[in-house]
Amino acid sequence: MNLNDIKAVYFVGIGGIGMSAIARYFLHKGLTVGGYDKTPSDLTKKLQDEGACIHYTEDVEQIPDACKKGDSTLVIYTPAIPAEHKELVYFRENGFEIQKRAQVLGTLTRSLKGLCVAGTHGKTTTSSMAAHLLHQSHVDCNAFLGGITKNYGTNYIISKESPYVVIEADEFDRSFHWLTPFASVITATDADHLDIYRTEEAYLESFSKYSSLIQPGGYLILHTGLKMKPNTQKGVTTYTYSREEGDFHAENVKIGNGEICFDLISPLGNIKGIKLGVPVSVNIENGIAAMALAQIGGATEEEIRKGMESFRGVDRRFDFRIKTDKMVYLSDYAHHPAEIRQSLLSIKQLYEGKKIKAIFQPHLYTRTRDFYQDFADALSLLDDVAIVDIYPAREAPIPGVTSALIYDNLRPGIKKQMCKKDEICDVVRQGGFDVLITLGAGDIENYADQITEILKPIS
Repeated sequence: MNLNDIKAVYFVGIGGIGMSAIARYFLHKGLTVGGYDKTPSDLTKKLQDEGACIHYTEDVEQIPDACKKGDSTLVIYTPAIPAEHKELVYFRENGFEIQKRAQVLGTLTRSLKGLCVAGTHGKTTTSSMAAHLLHQSHVDCNAFLGGITKNYGTNYIISKESPYVVIEADEFDRSFHWLTPFASVITATDADHLDIYRTEEAYLESFSKYSSLIQPGGYLILHTGLKMKPNTQKGVTTYTYSREEGDFHAENVKIGNGEICFDLISPLGNIKGIKLGVPVSVNIENGIAAMALAQIGGATEEEIRKGMESFRGVDRRFDFRIKTDKMVYLSDYAHHPAEIRQSLLSIKQLYEGKKIKAIFQPHLYTRTRDFYQDFADALSLLDDVAIVDIYPAREAPIPGVTSALIYDNLRPGIKKQMCKKDEICDVVRQGGFDVLITLGAGDIENYADQITEILKPIS
């Protein structure tokens, strides 16, 4: 199906962060947009306000009539939806054009110049930062992001003129193999999604395959020290980056008084006096990668400097809810051991000498099974940790796999406790900390507002 022939688009799983960005794209183009999701959310409500027709019961009868015309309707689904979903079965049996979200993004990377960010962690912040740098520059961009940017209050940016589209390239279910990037950053390749890949070798091979999809004449920007072996086409320029070494790196880093400043060393032109709008140390590397993409896209030195300082971050990524001299509370999406380690090292550096507590909700039984010792090691960087029951997402329970696996392997002497979701607020009320961070990709975020209200009087 040619995208120009489409008059209606139906999303099975429209409330997902990535799906909703594409829904907004088609709404902007004036098409009829309908969809199903399991539960209402802020995202689905906003989509409804913007014109999408959404329902929350698995029911073919509730599909809008405009989305039941097979010759002009595109159906997009997320891999998290089971194959036996009634609506998906209906579309399949009636010969509709059905595509994964990643297939649609792949089409866009062939019609525009795709600036993509892949990696086990860091990709949402890095891609959002790159999108902001370009959008506020003379270059501009389109963007499909995996988080709600605080600068724009959305996960989607549209431009009628820019040739670029910034995309978060998701390795889950090998989705990023549908893309054809012009330039791509790969932030990290720490093994994950072993329920899909089974082995670390298969995971690394998937990234190698992804690197081969970059267009000739394009760019690959690899974090130094990755295990993966790039397999680029002829004519692709490969650069490396990190905080301290690589073709792109930082020098003269200054951290203090709530600010982080540094100079970018770049083969495309050094930039002095960069100030981070979200001053946490992990954003030095995220910023270096984002600036590399912005330089490739043609943003100027002054535009990049201005954009880095004005970047306000992404919801749930080092998201400060309270930040005073008396109390700090932040929410973070980190759900992989390497991400958690980076987050906690950053916060310990930022609040040296303060009492820091983490409340962590593991995400997926398989990830907990595969990495419980790594989770325990990362969380043991702190002296005070609470572990919540596992958020199952798409998975059924696995016998013997519970949050206790992490709890039991925390280092001796640490203050630790297990809690149910409905006990999270009670744990917060117990106090005993100056800084609180809630961690996880599940529904722990649903408690953020309540936690904020509990801590406000203390702050």
